[in-house]
Amino acid sequence: MENQAIMRTFNSGVRRAFGAASALLLLPALAVGATGGPASATPGTAPATAVRAAPAPNTCGTARPITKTLPSGTKWTMCWRISGTKGLVLEKIAYQPKKEPKPLAVLASAALAQVNVPYDSGTTEYNDLSDIGFGNTAVDIGPSECPGGAISSAYVPQQEKNVKALCVTTAPHGYAYRADDYDAHGNPKKYTAQGSDLVVFSVSQLGWYEYVTQWNFSDDGTITAKVGATGDLSPGDYSGQGTGWPIGKGDHDRATSHYHSVFWRLDFDLDGSSKAKVQQYDTKQAGHGDGSAILKTAMTPVAKELAATSALRRWWRVVSTAGKNSDQHPRSWELVQQHSDHYDAHAYTSKDVYFTQYRACEQLASGNADPACAGRGTSVDKWTNGETLTHPVMWVNVGFHHIPRDEDRTPMPMHWQGFQLAPRDVTAMSPLTPEALAGNNGQGH
Repeated sequence: MENQAIMRTFNSGVRRAFGAASALLLLPALAVGATGGPASATPGTAPATAVRAAPAPNTCGTARPITKTLPSGTKWTMCWRISGTKGLVLEKIAYQPKKEPKPLAVLASAALAQVNVPYDSGTTEYNDLSDIGFGNTAVDIGPSECPGGAISSAYVPQQEKNVKALCVTTAPHGYAYRADDYDAHGNPKKYTAQGSDLVVFSVSQLGWYEYVTQWNFSDDGTITAKVGATGDLSPGDYSGQGTGWPIGKGDHDRATSHYHSVFWRLDFDLDGSSKAKVQQYDTKQAGHGDGSAILKTAMTPVAKELAATSALRRWWRVVSTAGKNSDQHPRSWELVQQHSDHYDAHAYTSKDVYFTQYRACEQLASGNADPACAGRGTSVDKWTNGETLTHPVMWVNVGFHHIPRDEDRTPMPMHWQGFQLAPRDVTAMSPLTPEALAGNNGQGH
């Protein structure tokens, strides 16, 4: 326990020592199986059901492939690598429902773009990606953390060793659907199934905090991105009334409240094309009918770069220009937002979502030090400057204001923040529709 405390204190000191200038010292990518240490895989607790990696295809380059067919028949494929700055990076993500003849390309890349952590006392602020890096601080994942899955290693130059940095497994997610219906002969029939996810995650330790970067790929096509924070409250961040909460005996030890503003960067590749449309939908009251209020939904094309704030009954989708489902509806992916308290003390954290025109040098939501972007500013709010969107990149910001509580000691229970991408008209019907109901498409079928 003493050694653990010493190590955490050392890591916390490292976190405090890094400043914005230290971004120049970060290694942008950690090659999987790079010179200095081979990549390897360690089976989880149930090897018979472990997720197996496919033979490395040329399409992944120096990254490595993940492929998994879930019990429903839905197949997900992608490439993964560990970036020194971003941590887990997923590329060439494709989705293949069981009745689709070939995989449907969804995302060219998906990764974290910043974790901004300012403390309410005004004395401390961290930018965990640009100042330190999630890949540089990756930690080993043990078999008990990856049940039924496979653990893969990446060589981390910052640590001069291989780290068991990735877990790929599957997990149930409860009901996929349930319906009391009738069969073709008029007899009562219950249709029900349980859903499952492909789960991909890595873990990073920055100071006293430990972060889980996780992606769930569901059999119904939903993609869930989330970051979990656990570990321990920093013993060096205590303050007074109004900025801290008492967590020890009496009213003496007030752990300082703080923010976690987590950004993700999503580069779309819908149906194999970077060209896509962005649309905003707003539903508003438009009178009252005999039984209820009339609500009408209107679409606004997002033709130019946008910095947007969430509003009641507002949502966005990215629409394919290269593919339609069998109903002849263009395929799209909808941003489904979870609860978020954005941090309004910075311009870039004061918005919930950004859509920018693709530029390879724009990779981090703040502290973006790529010389190719010199003169363009270093944060995403500076890049939202009216360019026409032909190759949109989505930046999602999810804020969590962490006011400590007694239960946060110790270890701190995991708290999650994230969002979803839900398929909208990607298939003509649910990819999980039972065969007996496959003809029930549309109002009179």
